[in-house]
Amino acid sequence: MKNKKILQPNFIILIFIALAFLMISSALIELYQSKKDLYQLMEEQSHTLLESIIIASQNSLLTNEYLEDISQKRLLNNANLIKKLYEDGKMTDEVLKDICDQNDIYRINIFNNQAQKIFSSYNKEAYKVNKIQFPVERLKPIFDGLTDTLVIGLRKARASAGYRYAIAIATNDNGAIVLNIDAQQYLEFKKHTGFGPFIRKIAIENPQIIYIALQDSFNILAATGNIKTLESIQNSEFLSNSFTDSVFLSRIVDFDTLTIFEIVHPYTFKNETIGVIRIGLSTAPLQEINKRIYRRLIIITIVLIVIGLFMFTLIFIRQRLGFLQKEYEIVETYSGNIIDNVSDAIIVFNKTGDIKIFNNAAEILFIKKKDEVLQISIKELFNEQECKKLYEKEITIHQMNCVIAGQKKYLLVSRSSFHDSDGVEYIILVMKDLTEQKLLEEQMERKQRLTAMGELASGVAHEIRNPLNAIGTIIQQLKKDFKPGHDKDEYNELTEIVYGEVRRINDTVQDFLRFARPEPIQASNFKITELIDQLKKQYQSILEKQKIKLNAEFKWNGNVFWDKKQIKQVLINIIQNAIEAIDNNGNIYIELSSLNESRPNRFSKPVRSGQDNEELEIKITDDGPGMDIKTKENIFNLYFTTKAKGTGIGLSLVQRIVYEHGGVISVDSEPGKGTTFILRLAKSFKE
Repeated sequence: MKNKKILQPNFIILIFIALAFLMISSALIELYQSKKDLYQLMEEQSHTLLESIIIASQNSLLTNEYLEDISQKRLLNNANLIKKLYEDGKMTDEVLKDICDQNDIYRINIFNNQAQKIFSSYNKEAYKVNKIQFPVERLKPIFDGLTDTLVIGLRKARASAGYRYAIAIATNDNGAIVLNIDAQQYLEFKKHTGFGPFIRKIAIENPQIIYIALQDSFNILAATGNIKTLESIQNSEFLSNSFTDSVFLSRIVDFDTLTIFEIVHPYTFKNETIGVIRIGLSTAPLQEINKRIYRRLIIITIVLIVIGLFMFTLIFIRQRLGFLQKEYEIVETYSGNIIDNVSDAIIVFNKTGDIKIFNNAAEILFIKKKDEVLQISIKELFNEQECKKLYEKEITIHQMNCVIAGQKKYLLVSRSSFHDSDGVEYIILVMKDLTEQKLLEEQMERKQRLTAMGELASGVAHEIRNPLNAIGTIIQQLKKDFKPGHDKDEYNELTEIVYGEVRRINDTVQDFLRFARPEPIQASNFKITELIDQLKKQYQSILEKQKIKLNAEFKWNGNVFWDKKQIKQVLINIIQNAIEAIDNNGNIYIELSSLNESRPNRFSKPVRSGQDNEELEIKITDDGPGMDIKTKENIFNLYFTTKAKGTGIGLSLVQRIVYEHGGVISVDSEPGKGTTFILRLAKSFKE
């Protein structure tokens, strides 16, 4: 009676309406997801465009500086040659004129220490007519013996149109040798390679770019087109956040009569933030794609409803006669008992997505029970975009990444198909989980990369440290021995600032050296639970102030043979990060346990009860905001940080200490669900 009631027309119509509702809802969800994906794609591409523009413009500016350095060095080389001839008594006006002709130098003048011109490459007759005097007051530092080299730089010509570039060096008798070159070619080159011409050329070649502008806190420094006014940084929270936090941001905003996609990023040149660079892109392609998606989804929805109605009618007609027979044939053909016990995950489904076989290995991989999975579609099982390739594309053997049950998996997938006696096609997926192998490879690669970066940091640190020590010593000696005649307080304040900055840089160098040359492990026996209790007391005042609860659960209580100082540093760094992530009102949990069961895991070999060197696990969990996938993948990379004042060394140092102890560290985190750091180390360290 119950089955007959289920097959009543009214009940079937109700099921059909519910099915149609689900399909239309799925279509709307897909529309929303497609728009979200399109926006993300546009954001990623525009980010790439913005970075390319920034890098290219910075290279252009560096090219201009390089050209100026070359001109300066050429003049200095010639000046030193002239100085040698002058000191050897071989100098005449004719010699200077020959040097000008041979080296494309506009003019050379030599002054004595009384600012009188004694030699010149300039025609004396023309000099008497024009009576052009060099502004000798610029050479006063040389005449007074304060410097031996003076870069006068770019200046306007006095006797004719154009510009000159000049330098001066001192002679042994405090005279001055002055060299000038014609700077017109340099200015023309700079005119065509500057930031403004560069961005205007890009805007002309890319019609989708509405504007490009470089803007500081007060003005528009450079812009394309007829852009004269833009929203100021002070009046925009959006622009202020990008400028102060040094981050890439994007938004959809109205500009004149257009709706544009705007991206902004701080513009930095030689470690100095000049302002923000803003690019406005047309949203016309995005709007056109949205229209096409709307039309496509409507057609797909209609087709799915028709197919669903047809399939539902067909299933209804044949279910009573063919259900038991088909189930028996599938199980009989593929020897279900054998399939359930193989090590690779096996899934069998039909063209409509109904799952028919889901073995034990698949249950472990997807963390789902077979009875639960047999009631859903294959599309619901693989709802992540990358995973859809498994059932949408015709593949034979393919290695791919897929997010399953919130965890990233590396799979080797084999796909094949067969037809039953009624001609119905079924697809077989055989999936081998390569996650453990892949993660171990990534950890080894990261370790090698960190080692290489550490060696580089060590070399740089040594090169910086020696001049720093010299600067610090000189500053202290100046403060001690030199007494200024006036502005004594200002002098003392400035020397203190310089010495403080030297100490700060030296501390940074010390961090580099700590990472590059880790201290040898000084292992000793101690009780890890006592160390954790000490840290709880150490952070008690901070935790109470920020209303954060630190809870510890010890499922193991014994002695370990580790470097206590280094392990303490590891725990401090992780706890400090948790406190900063929570900020106020939250919880931190520390769990200590022994992996004393015979079970493999992602990170280590199986640990059996009774082994001499059992493996311990320390979990440190916070209920802070969590991390996205990109942050989680880069969290242990050297110099990677999400903090405005972070150095990016802390977690890299943590990982290195754990590695040196023969252990591993991993992180599990999702946005809005907190973060868990997992440390696994053998109870006793062995070299």
